[in-house]
Amino acid sequence: MGSTERVREYLDYKGISKYKFCNDLRFSNKFLDNSSNMATDKACKILHYYPDLNSEWLLTGNGPMIKEENTSVVVMNSDRKTVDSLHANQEIPLYDLEAVAGLRELFSSGEPQRILDTIKIPNLPKCDGAISVTGDSMYPLLKSGDIILYKETEFENIFFGEMYLLSVKLNDWEEYITVKYVQKSEQGQEYVKLVSQNWHHQPKDIHISKISALALIKASIRINTMM
Repeated sequence: MGSTERVREYLDYKGISKYKFCNDLRFSNKFLDNSSNMATDKACKILHYYPDLNSEWLLTGNGPMIKEENTSVVVMNSDRKTVDSLHANQEIPLYDLEAVAGLRELFSSGEPQRILDTIKIPNLPKCDGAISVTGDSMYPLLKSGDIILYKETEFENIFFGEMYLLSVKLNDWEEYITVKYVQKSEQGQEYVKLVSQNWHHQPKDIHISKISALALIKASIRINTMM
């Protein structure tokens, strides 16, 4: 069996039509009619477009068709002054943050937002939602693509030194959404210091009036794809 035939097998498994495949990747409609191995540039384009497809299986036929995934869950409870009660069962919505107006709107709307999926993991602290992380400011503790699970809170209930998801107002129209440690500021009680895990990102003091939304990070999920 050649690699083109394996592509057809993958498409059948995923329920993707040959027309959609060729149209999405801008291949000739006769591309899948060839039973031989494909050119390297074609294979690279297919693997980029379908990230769950195992490259070794596509090119050689060895190994599983779909990449195996190893998921690790980290509960953020180290060095905390408080202890979270654990919930045996809960469904946590995973939101598409890019599809909503912002963190403040996500928290305050009271309406179902763009939910991508729900997360069901036993024995986690109570969480209000989850989003995917972007950027490297909290690396290596968090990396881009990790999922963080959070509990909404108010500034009056803040625990300094903990990790928070927060929205910082840049102006009347823009907000900056980030994950940072929130610490006391040397500039006074009306300020807080936002600190990254990654030492390449410098700490920043901001006025508390700039914080429009705040949530305590309860846990993180990292999915490691095994080639």
